[in-house]
Amino acid sequence: MKHLCGNLTFWDSNLTKHTNLPDLPACFQLSVLPWTPCIYLWLMSPFYILFLKRNNRGYIMMSILNRIKTVLGLILWIICWTDLFASFHEMSQNQSKAPIYFVTPLIVGMTMLLATFLIQYERLKGVQSSGVLFIFWTISVLCAIVPFRSKIINPNQSENGDKDTLRIATFYIYFGLTLLQLILSCFNEKPPLFSSVVTDPNACPETTAGFLSKMTFWWFTSMAIKGYKSPLENKDLWSLNKHDSSELVVPNLLNEWEVEKSKAQSEQSVKEQAEFRKAGPDAEPNHVSASPEEEEVLLTKRKEVRQPSFLRALLKAFGPYFLIGSAFKLLQDLITFVNPQLLRMLIDFTKQPKAPAWWGYSLAFLMFGTSLLQTLILHQHFQYCFVTGMRLRTGIIGAIYRKSLVITNAAKRSSTVGEVVNLMSVDAQRFMDLTTFLNMLWSAPLQIMLALFFLWENLGPSVLAGVAVMVLLIPFNAFIAMKTRSYQVEQMKYKDDRIKLMNEILNGIKVLKLYAWEVSFKEKILQIRQKELNVLRKTAYLSALSTMAWTSAPFLVALTSFAVFVTVDEKNILDAEKAFVSLSLFNILRFPLNMLPQVISSIVQASVSLKRIQDFLSHDELDPESVDRRNNASEYAVSVINGKFSWAKQDQATLDNINVMVPQGSLLAVVGHVGCGKTSLVSALLGEMEKQEGQISIRGSVAYVPQQAWIQNATLRDNILFGRPYVEQKYRCVLEACALTPDLEVLPGGDQTEIGEKGINLSGGQRQRVSLARALYSEADVYLLDDPLSAVDAHVAKHIFDNVIGPEGALKGKTRILVTHGISFLPQVDNILVMVEGRVSEMGSYQDLLKQNGAFAEFLRNYSLEDIIEDDEIDVSVVDDEEEEFPEDALSNHTDMVDNEPVVNEARRQFMRQMSIMSNDMENPKKMSRRRRFSERKHPESPTEKKEPKVEKLIQAETTETGRVKFKVYWEYAKAVGPLLSLFICFLYGCQSAASIGANFWLSEWTNDALHNRTQEKVSMRVGVYASLGISQGVLVMFSSFTLALGKIQAARKLHQALLDNKFHTPQSFFDTTPIGRIINRFSKDIYVIDEVLPSTILMFLGTFFASVSTMIVIICSTPIFALVIGPLALIYIFVQRFYVATSRQLKRLESVSRSPIYSHFSETITGTSVIRAYGRNTAFVLMSDMKVDENQKSYYPGIVSNRWLGVRIEFIGNCIVLFAALFAVIGKDKLSPGLVGLSVSYALQVTMSLNWMVRMTSDLESNIVAVERVKEYSETQTEAPWIVKDKQPPSDWPPKGNVEFVDYSVRYREGLDLVLRNISLKVKGGEKIGIVGRTGAGKSSMTLCLFRLLEAADGEIVIDEVKISEIGLHDLRSKLTIIPQEPVLFSGSLRMNLDPFEKYNDEEVWKALELSHLKKFVSNQSAKLELECSEGGENLSVGQRQLVCLARALLRKTRILVLDEATAAVDLETDDLIQSTIRTQFEDCTVFTIAHRLNTIMDYTRVLVLDKGQIAEFDTPTNLIAQKGIFYGMAKDAGLA
Repeated sequence: MKHLCGNLTFWDSNLTKHTNLPDLPACFQLSVLPWTPCIYLWLMSPFYILFLKRNNRGYIMMSILNRIKTVLGLILWIICWTDLFASFHEMSQNQSKAPIYFVTPLIVGMTMLLATFLIQYERLKGVQSSGVLFIFWTISVLCAIVPFRSKIINPNQSENGDKDTLRIATFYIYFGLTLLQLILSCFNEKPPLFSSVVTDPNACPETTAGFLSKMTFWWFTSMAIKGYKSPLENKDLWSLNKHDSSELVVPNLLNEWEVEKSKAQSEQSVKEQAEFRKAGPDAEPNHVSASPEEEEVLLTKRKEVRQPSFLRALLKAFGPYFLIGSAFKLLQDLITFVNPQLLRMLIDFTKQPKAPAWWGYSLAFLMFGTSLLQTLILHQHFQYCFVTGMRLRTGIIGAIYRKSLVITNAAKRSSTVGEVVNLMSVDAQRFMDLTTFLNMLWSAPLQIMLALFFLWENLGPSVLAGVAVMVLLIPFNAFIAMKTRSYQVEQMKYKDDRIKLMNEILNGIKVLKLYAWEVSFKEKILQIRQKELNVLRKTAYLSALSTMAWTSAPFLVALTSFAVFVTVDEKNILDAEKAFVSLSLFNILRFPLNMLPQVISSIVQASVSLKRIQDFLSHDELDPESVDRRNNASEYAVSVINGKFSWAKQDQATLDNINVMVPQGSLLAVVGHVGCGKTSLVSALLGEMEKQEGQISIRGSVAYVPQQAWIQNATLRDNILFGRPYVEQKYRCVLEACALTPDLEVLPGGDQTEIGEKGINLSGGQRQRVSLARALYSEADVYLLDDPLSAVDAHVAKHIFDNVIGPEGALKGKTRILVTHGISFLPQVDNILVMVEGRVSEMGSYQDLLKQNGAFAEFLRNYSLEDIIEDDEIDVSVVDDEEEEFPEDALSNHTDMVDNEPVVNEARRQFMRQMSIMSNDMENPKKMSRRRRFSERKHPESPTEKKEPKVEKLIQAETTETGRVKFKVYWEYAKAVGPLLSLFICFLYGCQSAASIGANFWLSEWTNDALHNRTQEKVSMRVGVYASLGISQGVLVMFSSFTLALGKIQAARKLHQALLDNKFHTPQSFFDTTPIGRIINRFSKDIYVIDEVLPSTILMFLGTFFASVSTMIVIICSTPIFALVIGPLALIYIFVQRFYVATSRQLKRLESVSRSPIYSHFSETITGTSVIRAYGRNTAFVLMSDMKVDENQKSYYPGIVSNRWLGVRIEFIGNCIVLFAALFAVIGKDKLSPGLVGLSVSYALQVTMSLNWMVRMTSDLESNIVAVERVKEYSETQTEAPWIVKDKQPPSDWPPKGNVEFVDYSVRYREGLDLVLRNISLKVKGGEKIGIVGRTGAGKSSMTLCLFRLLEAADGEIVIDEVKISEIGLHDLRSKLTIIPQEPVLFSGSLRMNLDPFEKYNDEEVWKALELSHLKKFVSNQSAKLELECSEGGENLSVGQRQLVCLARALLRKTRILVLDEATAAVDLETDDLIQSTIRTQFEDCTVFTIAHRLNTIMDYTRVLVLDKGQIAEFDTPTNLIAQKGIFYGMAKDAGLA
């Protein structure tokens, strides 16, 4: 420096440190200070310019701001060079100048030019706000402040001591201009021309945000405010940044993956060429005609080749972006260790009475500065990690979706739909979670090493004792984690059992009520619940132990280290510096040590996921070239020559030697027995099968109708249009041709009705016709119709054949290939192809084939018989959904619409269950009500129209969980825990905080001994008290966790019990209007939250709350003046917290609502891949999936940012606390001991973490306590009448005779609906047999429901043997009546339990009942006999057997009154006769009411009651009624009985 500065001093410690007016020497001011910003800018600019070259965002117009910046930059350059020329001028005046006076202006001037160039270059590349330049100007200003101050205090500072006016003037101007530049660089430029920001109405403000705004996430504030004012909705969300959207992320990943695959391929092909040469010289290159052994060798060799690595593709696609985050993390790790060093200097400073005050202040501000820097950098790192995670998820989901559209059938069979959906949901999620921790892999060891290094400096080898304790705690924690995991598995098992049983109970609740069996089932649930709670209790005790370990760890470590340190050597004195610096280092250590095991376990999980995803993405794909789609001009539209096809490469060929030529515009029917390869032929034409040899060509586009119709979850119209434009005229014609017009009138929303998943709210026939309409609308050239007529009724089939498929139909002139079983249409087709066992046996026209008398003739003989029978049946009963076309004859002998399809019905129920569970109650209300309407039809009596508004309202009420949670809800939970226990828990937490504060105060007292040199005599006492205080804290922690565990179990038990009690007492009408899924949700999700999530949230909340409070107490105790600052800080804190909680809660909700559509759309796609491919809609579906993913990420992204936004703000408050704690310590240093200073500042350094967590926990607490509210809501719904009325109990032998009397009886389904039965009066004597008939909706079923009081009377009475049934308890009533319900409901459990849940009867009686119900043979053939396990819903018994089980129940109970709700389509005629004859013999002396659908069953009854529109139309003996020629006569005539 001597050469540069001449005789100016470079460093003088008397001038800088040991004075009250510090200043920096002249040479230092001239060299280091101006050079710092210049070095920074010159180092950064090459990288920065390169970066800008790559990322061009468009061009920004010149603005005033830009012009000013540029002009200022040029002026700065001129000023610097003025200095330079001044120096030259002085030299020419023969004044000797030190070289520094030439070097510095030259360097600074050049830098200013560079900065000016960057300003313009950024404008051309579309940068709106520059971080690089902002930091440059900041450093320039900071470095110029010192000379600025010096020049004011001491203007005569030059070489020869006189005043240097010119330089002072230029310097002032320079300082002013750099300050101005700094201020200007805080402002933003306008966005570039034509950028998305300008075009997008709801662009994310991040893209236009300035550098400062990005660092502090200030741009998010607008959303926080909006979310605070009113709950956020979808339209308030910003659109996704381009870089995060699927259209950029997915192709990027897929390109890398393709590169990986082709690398693997190229390695492979080299090996393979060698292989093929061995296979024999005459082998064809593509098909090895060698012996099977040799082929096998080929296969095994191929397996050795390395698989393409998906990990590498991920790293290439997302690695670079992630590394930026890692760089931030590295910086942050290094800065973390600055604060303990500053703390040491601060404590040192308080020890020296003479130290200058400015030194203390600058330390305090330095601490604040480093904390602030650390905060900003840490959150930038998190932001990068989370965004990477988000892109990873988008990329993986996109890749899996695209793959699933092209994967071969063999590969598809290897994994179920559920497994593939899991790849998307679970495995992609794991990657996302991992990215946030991934940097801990290198950062944790780094932090541990640095911390140990500084600790060693501080305490020497004694540190090892502390570290040993930490290491010993790791296996302890690992053991607890292992145990907890095994308990969790056990608990999940119980939970699943409970939910499964609950599900069944809710599905069969009506039957339980009718049989009065509630008590028995409630017991079963409570038994499972008890087991579940026992496991929960064990888990809670374990977690209490681990909480203790986690809280006491830092203390134990400190204790052992300090104790060893003092006892090892008498000279070792524990002073404040050593103690508190070590404490703050131990606290830094705590985090990485705890994180490492977690990171490692999540890496293990992610590697499993990686392998699964990689396997899926490496599956074989269908060969798009297998079908030749070129338009070659031949007269044949479809031709297959020598085709040989199999479903998988290594499978047996399913189709062999296929030769088919279909002329343009002809209709070809494909017939054959079941399983002869008809569908396979169609699949082969679509290119879905592996082509082993031969060739296929199809001219033009294809439309395909699969055997099982594939329906999307969209409106009916969208299902038919399938992505084509809507043309009214054409659309109407298509509907007409497919006989869909009458169905539209029945559907609640016409063709805008939303169809549930898998077309659940359409019947089988409707689905098939929609699928056909889709094909018809697509106007393709070739139609492949795979048995479209099987699911519809005969007359509809005829209509469709005539109007669509046949020679006169809408498709005439198109090429049609029709697979069919219907013989009746064959004479009208052009050609018939007969398949036998995978080969074409013959082909020709109907006449030709009949003459040949081959396979076809035989096929006809087999089928024509059945066909004739079928035709007869059509006249008798119209099946299912075609009913609407015959409103006239839809009389009682036709069935209720829905009940006709037991299978569909079951599926529909399952679907409703899953839908409402899946949707997590965030249901779109419209969708719900529609689904509701469907099950409403089971009670066709109630007029649906009236019900609509009511249902709509019910459903909307469900989703309103917005706004803050009321205090009452917290109080409810506290009551459930027990008010005293709640207070006691808080008291324990208080005690534990007190113990920890005590321990640390004692430590500060102990360190003060060092000042007064009275250390030695007291060591053992000091260590002893410190240890006892700390250990008592640990014990208290454990106690408080234990009591909290007890409380939580009590609360869980009480809340579940109340919910269960209420649900068993709820009237039937509630279950009719509430989707089962919604109730199940209360029992599964909400109870789970109350069991597990809520208590742990409360634990964390209390912990962080008391930690924050104790920090405040400690700081106030040491520096009371701090109390003044708390108020304003607390205000800011509460303010930020309220904004955050409101916004983030709603964002979480929106995110979970938008998540399930991704998966449901995906599982839907997987089931419909062949249709999607046939119509060539791949890209459209990929786009749909991408849109759904983007929609989900749109609400996920603000969620991440809201956490960052909160973090920066809360940590800023924490940093202010550090600042004030340090400042007040400096101010009051004469009154404070160094121990207290160390105590208060080290507490302040910790507080940031607790504050941050406290807000998160508050927000979690708010979103989880809602579960209590929801469970509460359902445990307080209105209940039905009491089960037993003590003073009105009827005698035990009631009813003795079985007389039933209706007196002026009226009833309605629910409040506000019309009456279903109006003023019915009739008397039935004991032992009479009454048949009840009437059209659908006449109120037949309601009659029976009234007897059981499932419906309470609106008016009038029912009297049974002189007892008014409305006065006695429900169980007393229901246990004395018996019903055989329409839908037989069984519960999972033994057969014995299904017959007699209360075990009232002995085995002998049970067997007797089975014998009479014709089940004895079946049951005695089973190995388990009466203990035969019935599966859920009795699915392992046939429908007929289930009906017989219900009969056996009735025979066991054998009461005086029997109600028989006759089963409709479920039972075959044979079973029906059995039931009828048993009832005639066994219930001879009982009163029997039968709701009849088949009139022949009631022709011999005593009397028949004909209902019409809820009133008695006719009531007399059957013979009289027929003679009257009234309604009954009409019905009998239709049924062929009159």
